[in-house]
Amino acid sequence: MGYNRMKGYYKFVFALVGYLVTKSLYGALAGFILGYLLDSAEEVTDETRQRFQRSARGDTFSYYQQRTAVDDFTHMLMALSAAVMTADGKVLKSELDYVKSFFRQQFGPQFDAGHLQTLKSFVNAEKIPLAQICLDVKMRTQPQVRVQLLHYLFGIAHSDGVVSVKEVKIIEEISIMLGISNADFLRLKHMFFRDTDSDYKILGIAEAASNEEIKKAYRKLAIEYHPDKVAHMGEEYQKGAKEKFQAIQDAYENIKKVREFA
Repeated sequence: MGYNRMKGYYKFVFALVGYLVTKSLYGALAGFILGYLLDSAEEVTDETRQRFQRSARGDTFSYYQQRTAVDDFTHMLMALSAAVMTADGKVLKSELDYVKSFFRQQFGPQFDAGHLQTLKSFVNAEKIPLAQICLDVKMRTQPQVRVQLLHYLFGIAHSDGVVSVKEVKIIEEISIMLGISNADFLRLKHMFFRDTDSDYKILGIAEAASNEEIKKAYRKLAIEYHPDKVAHMGEEYQKGAKEKFQAIQDAYENIKKVREFA
């Protein structure tokens, strides 16, 4: 098959190859994303790139659509990061440092000044097209990835030690648009907001639950949120998974200690 006939089909071919090699949907997904990037790259000319840069100073929705055609998932994360950073009307150095650290861990040397400029474009935008971005993320990722993404967004909000009401609100809106369950959202929220019944909320049970119900809830979550579930992802995602898993264990141990059961 010649070059022109292949153009636009790389994503399907690479998805098939990824599945055949790994015998898993993750391999197929990785192949699809790689092929998608190749297809997109063929469509981008120097003139188009210049138009993208001009668009960054104009319509944010157009800029988002055009940039994701080139750099894809990275720009989705940048946009969501900016939405949380600007939620309370001010962008703090601790938030910027947290985001930079995350992206350096994820992308290594590939994370450069161009990415920071993209983040700045979204931070300075009058409005970020969250609905479209979240739909794109939802279509391209597994549920476990989206939960880890929400954990990362809470990390941005908590980077200064205080999560504001406005930050919680924007993260909840993102959570809903990403198709994350309310139970998962509340569980993550109460890992950053501690109160008298946070341990029960982390386990997703009522304070009146029996000891056996508590044990059952813990066992279920320990399996669902085990760090091995995201072992194929980047270091920062794995770190977030370990923190979440530890919070579940801590909540269970706290309840056991109060109730005095083994």
